[in-house]
Amino acid sequence: MQNPLPDKLYHSRVRPRKPDLRGDYFRDQTAIIHSTPFRRLKHKTQVFFSPKNDHICTRIEHVLHVSTIATTICKGLGLDIELAQAIALGHDLGHAPFGHIGEKVLNELNKDTGGFIHEVHSLRVVDKIAHDGKGLNLTYAVRDGIVSHCGEHFTQKIKPLDKEKNLDEITERQKAPLTYEGCVVRVSDSIAYLGRDIEDAVTAGLIKITDVPTDIRKNLGTTNGEIIDTLVKDVVDTSAGCDSICFSLEKFDIIRRLKDFNYSNIYNHELLLRSDLTISNLLKHLYNHLTEIFEKYRFDFEAYLKSVNMLDRNFGLYLSTRKNLYIKETEKQKCVTDFVAGMTDSFALESAKEIMFPKPMEIL
Repeated sequence: MQNPLPDKLYHSRVRPRKPDLRGDYFRDQTAIIHSTPFRRLKHKTQVFFSPKNDHICTRIEHVLHVSTIATTICKGLGLDIELAQAIALGHDLGHAPFGHIGEKVLNELNKDTGGFIHEVHSLRVVDKIAHDGKGLNLTYAVRDGIVSHCGEHFTQKIKPLDKEKNLDEITERQKAPLTYEGCVVRVSDSIAYLGRDIEDAVTAGLIKITDVPTDIRKNLGTTNGEIIDTLVKDVVDTSAGCDSICFSLEKFDIIRRLKDFNYSNIYNHELLLRSDLTISNLLKHLYNHLTEIFEKYRFDFEAYLKSVNMLDRNFGLYLSTRKNLYIKETEKQKCVTDFVAGMTDSFALESAKEIMFPKPMEIL
């Protein structure tokens, strides 16, 4: 499989760097892993928010699952493992707290200014927000893979587009990446969460494994590991000798049915829907509070630091390190969304508790 565009484009960076022994794509991996947005993934929701059970999947574990699945598929197809790993490690850096309900709320709050799409925001994080506003200066191929990863959009086959994109102008979900490795990550994202979400739902008591239709269990397996193994082998066997990364028609039909089962029995479970309403109100309260604070203080960083609220002080520090970004009129309106999207579940909960339930005055 040969990627359609010149190798020079894939390896290019916005700010050229001297080569070093790591190589371009492994260098991108280290930049991502050492970034603060990556560190915060361990406290961000995959499906179940702020779980007390240490074995429930968090966003960082999902990212690592995607990376290992993509690595295996790339080994089977002779593709660039380091490129796929870099894309996988960075693909969810822009995800909101509380998983997809967090993304939905931010999308509603930004409906008049283009909405909020976590793939697009992940590119914004690596380009403009990370490293105190300097960005990570990743290669073109990795940046494209991140913004084009949409694992929720299931297709039986996918192949790279052959026309160069202006990544800085992307505001919508992409039909496909520009590399086979990006396509592999997109497929791996789908594989990674299907089985794991079932496993976590069983642990949480939402479903029993026997609730999954018998023929699906028979064809894919009953554990997350079995499901991953079945689907990875299917992708490698079906894609070999083709010009696309694809599932067999038989397995793709079963995957679609498993996805429908997950939506009906897990993602739309009454317990999760009840928590979604609480989370929605919480995030809207945080967003409105920070919007009011920003309109009041703008770039008077000392004013933020004098606040009694930890949230206000942290927001002021965040703005002060990225003043060169947000001073631009086109970026100013995005600062609250960027800050809220970067929150972990635990930080959002503590911040909401602080501003909604102030500490009582200590009067002796």
